[in-house]
Amino acid sequence: MKITNADGTIRALSNRHVQMIAIGGTIGTGLFLGSGSTISKTGPSVMWVYLVLGFFFFLMMRAIGEMFYSDPTQHTFVAFISRYLGPSVGHFTGWTYWIGLIFVCMAELTATATYVKFWLPNVPAWLIEISFLLILAGVNLTAARLFGEAEFWFAMIKTVAIVALIITGIFMMVGHHPTPLGQASIGNLFHNYQVFPNGIANFISAFPMVFFAFQGIEFVSITIGEAKNPHRVIKKAVNETLLRILLFYIGALIVIMGIIPWTSLSPDSSPFVQVFKLAGYPAAAAIINFVVLTSAASSLNSCLFSAGRHFYQLATEMPVTSRMHQIFDQISKSGVPAAAIVLSAILVLVTPIMSLSAATTAVFTVVTGISSDMYLIVYTLAMLAHRKYRLSNDYLADGFKMPAYRITSPLTIAFFVLIFASLFFIQADIVGAIGAIIWTLLFGGITFAHQARLRAVTRS
Repeated sequence: MKITNADGTIRALSNRHVQMIAIGGTIGTGLFLGSGSTISKTGPSVMWVYLVLGFFFFLMMRAIGEMFYSDPTQHTFVAFISRYLGPSVGHFTGWTYWIGLIFVCMAELTATATYVKFWLPNVPAWLIEISFLLILAGVNLTAARLFGEAEFWFAMIKTVAIVALIITGIFMMVGHHPTPLGQASIGNLFHNYQVFPNGIANFISAFPMVFFAFQGIEFVSITIGEAKNPHRVIKKAVNETLLRILLFYIGALIVIMGIIPWTSLSPDSSPFVQVFKLAGYPAAAAIINFVVLTSAASSLNSCLFSAGRHFYQLATEMPVTSRMHQIFDQISKSGVPAAAIVLSAILVLVTPIMSLSAATTAVFTVVTGISSDMYLIVYTLAMLAHRKYRLSNDYLADGFKMPAYRITSPLTIAFFVLIFASLFFIQADIVGAIGAIIWTLLFGGITFAHQARLRAVTRS
């Protein structure tokens, strides 16, 4: 049965769609490619990094989930920041998050070109990027359910690849399968174990890297407004998704380091490829390249979905006489904010233009760093909004509550602040961190001044 919201959007996503969208939005190149670099810095201790970050991301999702449970009609958690921290903060957050999403889309689009060129090295990157963008924008414009189905199967491919790795690794470790590096064994994780094998600085630097791998987990909250049974979906999605992601990450890491001693793992190539090659599958490079291409397409699909909904939310908050409100506060016949999706896709076209004058790896590094800094700001503001919600009349004492709120809420906020502070100790992240501060001071100041003028005009 088709369920339509008051604004015309259609609730077409089932729980299986929402669960896979969350998994697909989080498990991506950070695991398939980036985990090799992280393991080389910290060794088996990287699992502690994932567990700590997983715990705080779970708390953040419980805070966001609690607010959505009280009002599941909202399309984005930024709406709660506007409600509880004020329209000026909400306006600033909305633009910050939307721009962060655009940069994530750009990064994933760049990644798709890199992976396709594995098979088609002579095809220009910009042509590959435009083709993928047109296809996935079309999927998002058709209907929320088509987006949900596409994302379900994208995420399923990634999940099967990880499960295949874990099963293969278990058989190799149980049978002590011989390898050119010794033999597969769980003992490889504990041989000469040290918490800081390459120093505490490398251990600390792994936290921002793993944070970026988890980035995007909040995508599940953006689907709530188009889920058929939002109250049931909120609880299942928040409680189960992070557990599954942690199992996939931790399970994959145990297998990788059980088969390949972490000191022998190359940080420059996918650990999945290295494991499958040692298992006797010479076609591993092509197989994993397909999986990672699917992963990037999945993340791009989720980003376009999210970016369109967020820009639509921004448009609804503008004065009804503004051009932005008149053009983008519209829902198409298929029940999606089509104009907002199209604008977001057009801005992502900056990526092919950048690819004409710079290497795809350089473009990827720049846009990924910028998006991650923006996310840290938004996550912190979401936690502050939740604190205000707890003091408001909207608070549901029998709702879906964040556990041990008085302790876990300030701890989570402090943790995000520490992650941001750690960026200044990592050479590659300093410029992005400074840029995020400048953005906050300049755009935040302009936004607050503009909102103050609007309130003065309204009062007069």
